[in-house]
Amino acid sequence: MAAPVAPMTERAVRNVVFVDGVRTPFGKAGPKGIYAETRADDLVVKVIRELLRRHPELPPERVDEVAIAATTQIGDQGLTIGRTAALLAGLPKSVPGYAIDRMCAGAMTAVTTAASGIAFGAYDVVIAGGVEHMGRHPMGEGVDPNPRFLADRLVDTSALVMGQTAENLHDRFPGITKERADAFAAASQAKYDAAVKAGKIGPEFVSVATRSADKGWGLATADEPPRPGTTVEDLAGLKTPFRPHGRVTAGNAAGLNDGATGCLLADEATAVELGLPIGMRLVGYSFAGVEPEVMGVGPVPATEKALARTGLRISDIGLFEVNEAFAVQVLAFLDHFGIADDDPRVNQWGGAIATGHPLASSGVRLMTQLAHQFAERPDVRYGITTMCIGIGMGGTVIWENPHYERSEGSNQHSEGDK
Repeated sequence: MAAPVAPMTERAVRNVVFVDGVRTPFGKAGPKGIYAETRADDLVVKVIRELLRRHPELPPERVDEVAIAATTQIGDQGLTIGRTAALLAGLPKSVPGYAIDRMCAGAMTAVTTAASGIAFGAYDVVIAGGVEHMGRHPMGEGVDPNPRFLADRLVDTSALVMGQTAENLHDRFPGITKERADAFAAASQAKYDAAVKAGKIGPEFVSVATRSADKGWGLATADEPPRPGTTVEDLAGLKTPFRPHGRVTAGNAAGLNDGATGCLLADEATAVELGLPIGMRLVGYSFAGVEPEVMGVGPVPATEKALARTGLRISDIGLFEVNEAFAVQVLAFLDHFGIADDDPRVNQWGGAIATGHPLASSGVRLMTQLAHQFAERPDVRYGITTMCIGIGMGGTVIWENPHYERSEGSNQHSEGDK
């Protein structure tokens, strides 16, 4: 007679917290960029070591996983970079790691995937992040798209060129003019510059020693891409490389960049046990697919899905970190939810148009900035990080502020208020 099957053990979902995040300064891709002769995996090593340096209360052997994203997983971004970077950073050999790819949302997906493991009980503490060295590895290097995508008309020819998808988005939403996009871009540069001067951006940086065969050794301590003082007039005359007389320019889109990000995630009880700070609590997340030809609209359904699954409303969100791959993409998101172009809740320290967008690393930059903003805003309970994703997707993560103090008249409701 077969032995009776034991009933499945019920599991409680655990609270997941964002402990802390760091990043390298972002560089311009290309032979003149600050990281032109720096390896991608060494950038990841820097952020892992910095996380451990900032948190001596965390025994390295308590790290259960290292999840690192890269869009172009080749060369010094290949070879299961989560594991190899963990070894290079000096983590115990008992700490496993893996690589992950969801194009621009790579680091975001590293966070959500690892966080799901924490919630389930598979991990207690995880390092998650991403890297992109677009100077060494341009997007699409070494790929071989299946010819059926075009032969069977599964996608339009523009779907694989992100700048062309942004032009398509302008076509779909004619109310989003080039003038609006340029104004948003100029504002991003101004907000970023003000945030740097106020010391809001910079504390999350880990300095990186750089080397140039011509210039010798250097030290990267600040983002390279920003253009402080940019005006709408400066942007008006820029070329439109993706379409004659188009609307997308180098001024109202993020550039090609190099950089790495990393963060610590933990089960909340474990964070308390170890004395780790709690920067944010994970509320929920969603990814959604859209037509690849207009991939920039992806954050809209991803956000709607995340809000529906968490029982929240867009009015409950007090801070937004929206990745600025293209100004038109952010404006489409804002228009959909009835949010003004200059709403102070949105990208209050500027965005990727200023700081740069090293593809797979950017999700953790958004999260780190949101966590720092939460610390200053106890009046805000919920915030989101959201981004569009190549090949027609969007991703949104909703976070709760652990510093939130309910005030009379607050419209940010709790589970019991719904």
